[in-house]
Amino acid sequence: MTTSPWSSLTGYLQRAERWYLTTPDRALDRSYDAALMIQSLENEHFRSQKIELQNGNNLGPASFAYFEAELNRHLKELRLRLTEFRSSRQTVNFTNPKASRHLDSPQMDANKSDPSHLRSANDRTLVQLEKLKLIDQVLDRYQSDREIFLSQAMITVPPKNSAVAPSFTSQGIIEGNRDREFEAANRQAPPNALGKIETMTDSAGILPRSILSTINRLRRDLDPDGARDAVQDFQARRMRSKIAVRFILTLIAVPILVQLSVRNFVLTDRFLPGQFIQRQFAIVNPTKIFLNGEMTETALRSLAQYEERLKFENILKEAIGQEVLSPEIREEKVRNKVNLLAKEFSQRSASAVKNWIADLAGVVAFSIILVNGKREMKIVTGFMDELTYGLSDSAKAFIIILFTDIFVGFHSPHGWEVLLEGVADHLGLAPNRSYISLFIATFPVILDTIFKYWIFRHLNRISPSAVATYKEMNE
Repeated sequence: MTTSPWSSLTGYLQRAERWYLTTPDRALDRSYDAALMIQSLENEHFRSQKIELQNGNNLGPASFAYFEAELNRHLKELRLRLTEFRSSRQTVNFTNPKASRHLDSPQMDANKSDPSHLRSANDRTLVQLEKLKLIDQVLDRYQSDREIFLSQAMITVPPKNSAVAPSFTSQGIIEGNRDREFEAANRQAPPNALGKIETMTDSAGILPRSILSTINRLRRDLDPDGARDAVQDFQARRMRSKIAVRFILTLIAVPILVQLSVRNFVLTDRFLPGQFIQRQFAIVNPTKIFLNGEMTETALRSLAQYEERLKFENILKEAIGQEVLSPEIREEKVRNKVNLLAKEFSQRSASAVKNWIADLAGVVAFSIILVNGKREMKIVTGFMDELTYGLSDSAKAFIIILFTDIFVGFHSPHGWEVLLEGVADHLGLAPNRSYISLFIATFPVILDTIFKYWIFRHLNRISPSAVATYKEMNE
């Protein structure tokens, strides 16, 4: 008995849904297996201790190099799958909050022999906690000095009297070993490892920051341990700069790559989603060719111009004594033009819908990076403020004038108009002149108010000389 295409598609979708929902369990199992392999190497060859040369049973350098390579391979697999577990679990919880119920259902419990997919959500949570506990133990033993310093550079050291309480909530399960590494770095970080990260949003003190910076610099110069603190501060700043630059590049590159991948690969006519969207605007259904009235008017204007051009050419040929086109040929040319316009606007309508989906995917990727990078965002804020502090007063004033003139200057309405019309065309929306005029009349004014408030409230206290330079340059 042959199955229908709909049944085959339903079965395929169910299998794909199960694979998607079980991705966190599958990734955690592979990470757990790598941790077991490392633990097995420790028990068999290193007397149940850390894999180091002094702990080996009369191992030579060549033999230890083999075990070290195995350790690095398993550690890489462990960390990679642990990262996959965190990201996939958070994605599943975000896109499908009832994932546990789906996994507990009889339809999703076809593979009962797989021990990684228990029917009880509570049992799965307990098993995940046990596996994460072993993974954390292995990672804590092999956390390198660079990783410890990285954790120190990304956190603020708490006061000596404060305690860091371990968290075993659901959020802690999602974050996994990352939070524990940060807590371990908190406990191990020396008090002066990072220094104070100043930001533009910090409350201003009574004295100007330049005077306070000079006093702090003199205090560090006279401190007997100043050289060591300076080296630690330099290393911390260098690490923060690397983190900030890498996170900024990730924040820019990943959403763009996701948008381009979805638009130019997933939604092409080679795959079902792209074919489905293209069929919705096929020319076999003339009422759905145009996504909005603006496209209809544009197509009619193009057709009218083409007919007028044919009429003009015909009259010109008749005037100079050449053979004119017969009405049948002219009618055939018009029909061909109509077909071309229909295909063109059908493609434009489908492209607009695909642009919506691809842009939404890029926004989701951007949001996920921001949600998962709260600590990195603090580092980026401090990094941007350090760059701002390093600029001269004239450079600060130049940047402020440049941004204000571009976005809120007297010539900015034309730029906003071109930008909004381009965005509307990209998304297949009809540009409404009234809404565009209303936006231009209000949004730049709001931006200008925000700029002026920021200059008065913050920049005037942080760098009064830069404000004075700005006023002189602006006049």
